[in-house]
Amino acid sequence: MKTDLPFFHPDRKDRGTKPFKAYKHFRNLIADKEDTEQVFHIVAALRGRRYLNHMRRYWARAQDQASLFSGTELHRLLDDHATLKQLPAGSVGRAYVAFMEREGLSAAGLQSEYDKFADHAGRHDDVVERYGDRLRDVHDLFHILTGYGRDALGEQCVLAFTYSQNHNLGVGFIAYAGGWELKRRTARNAPIFAAINEGRKIGAAAANLIEEDVVALLREPLVDARKRLNIGDPVMYRKAHDAMRSAGIDPYNLLAVAG
Repeated sequence: MKTDLPFFHPDRKDRGTKPFKAYKHFRNLIADKEDTEQVFHIVAALRGRRYLNHMRRYWARAQDQASLFSGTELHRLLDDHATLKQLPAGSVGRAYVAFMEREGLSAAGLQSEYDKFADHAGRHDDVVERYGDRLRDVHDLFHILTGYGRDALGEQCVLAFTYSQNHNLGVGFIAYAGGWELKRRTARNAPIFAAINEGRKIGAAAANLIEEDVVALLREPLVDARKRLNIGDPVMYRKAHDAMRSAGIDPYNLLAVAG
């Protein structure tokens, strides 16, 4: 197993934060809400020092180095629905499969969106890229563990949770800038920012999910996993949904209202 990767590949150019570039890609994302490639551009433009320091600490632990290398195949493990369906009812893995099939998603699909970004930004076989791969592949597991749906607000809340976990400024930027768009254009009376702030606080209080053994986690009962990982209840998220419905807005079709 190759373990002598550089932290930064010598050809990697995006070491600093680039707010104007991030804002340009955010406007592209607003124009086409399904263009997930733009998310990766924003995340790369605003990694920030705290994110990189967190990554260095992760890499310094031998067991976490091993998880990064096994993580290169995580998308295949997570897309093996036939195997995951053999796990006990109520397990994280069974909940994950139900979520992915209900939403028509796949881990390979998210990787494909990343590939579009990588074709423009360049690929670099270094620790930064391996760590990013792992974060990408477990994104939908975060939905399962936190209880946030794939509605527009649910995505912002998951990103706020994720920001507290890994301190990537780009992730935090999307969470709050996306929340502002939702508040401004559609759900003016819903506690959008209270829900996003709650997601950030839940992420700060929880165990760091990127450090989890994904195979073991998938076998664990979902209720037990949430308790062990200290993942709080998203109360304000549900209150925001209630407020939207009271205003005649379907929270799962929120962006369609915005046009």
